[in-house]
Order: sequence, then structure tokens, then C-alpha cells
Amino acid sequence: MNVIGTVGLPGSGKGEAANVAEAAGIPVVVMGDVVRAECRRRGLDPAKHHGRMAGTLREEEGDDAIAARTLPRIREAAAESERDETVLVDGLRSTVELERFREAFGDDFTLVAIRAPFELRAERLGERGRDDSDADMAALRERDEREVELGLGETLELADVEIDNTDSLAAFRERVRAVLGVGDAESDPSDGEAGGHPDDADPEASEAGGDGA
Repeated sequence: MNVIGTVGLPGSGKGEAANVAEAAGIPVVVMGDVVRAECRRRGLDPAKHHGRMAGTLREEEGDDAIAARTLPRIREAAAESERDETVLVDGLRSTVELERFREAFGDDFTLVAIRAPFELRAERLGERGRDDSDADMAALRERDEREVELGLGETLELADVEIDNTDSLAAFRERVRAVLGVGDAESDPSDGEAGGHPDDADPEASEAGGDGA
């Protein structure tokens, strides 16, 4: 099994990396889906309660709760995969989650940090326009701070591989494919585009501090 996890601040390009994986036939497991599923199980709206539910799960089951609940989803995706049991895991945030995955998969787990400067991420999120906060620079700075407090900053520093996402969309996709081990023959036909790289996470995860944003 080859498990590739991604970590990055909002607007860095995690969602686009997931898109590249899916286009190449690699299954994607989104950690935030665990939280959304639990919201629905408890009769709550994921769009409103995502962040709070993530905190509740950690309080009830431990800091690695979301990672622990994601593990069976990863194994199931790998078992069903037609691409050498490779799976992309979208949305690591804390060192505790990283430790849980490394404990479970050992050398078969690779953490990829996706980086882009604040101004560029803000521009991309503004273009995405999922909600008003996407265009609010102050709100984005606060969101960044909350993510870092959750451990995302330290997790970024512990990555095995880094992808700089400041060039064209085609260049970013090429770097992601290289990490995934897929060739240009499986390129997206729109690879010639240049410019922004919107982070296409589920809109239900838009609440700051939530998992899967």
C-alpha cells in the first residue's frame, strides 16, 4: 500500500492535488468526510457544525480521533484501487494525526506539504468566492492562525516532500503527478491553463478551523 497525505494552509492547492489524483484514477480519502458523516449521524448541518464537531470528536475520542476514523476508509480505498493500492489522503492538520498514520503505514506513508505565500493564497480564495470570508484578508489571517494553533504549521515542517505552488496550474499539476508516480499520458486536457489554483475542498468544510478545508 502506498499512502500519500497532503497538508497545507487554506488556498494552497490541496483540493487541486486531489483533483489530479482522481483524474489519474487514484482514490482520494478526505479526512473532513469523517466529521461531516458524524454531523449527519447526530442530525447536525455539516456546513454549520463542522468545526465544532471536529473538536467534539477529539474531546470524546482523543486528539487522533479523526485520523483513527479515517484509517478504515484508507484501507477500503486501497483494496478497491486499480492503481497499485495507492491512496491520497486529503487534509492532515496535526502532528498527532501524522504520527497515527506513520504508525499505521510505516514507510508506505508519505506526507506532502503544499506551500504558497499568503498573498497568493488570498487571491486564489477570493477568485474561488465560496463565501464572503474567502475575500476577507483579515479573516484568512485569523483562519491561518487557528490552523497553525491546531498543529498544522508543525506538521508542514515534518513533511517528507514539499511542493511549491507559485507557478502555473500546469506546473503544479506536473509536480503533483510526479509525487503520485503518474505520467503525462494521464494529464488533464486543461493542463495548459495558467494562473490560480483554487483549493476545491467541500464547501461544507468552509468553517474556519474545520477539518477538510
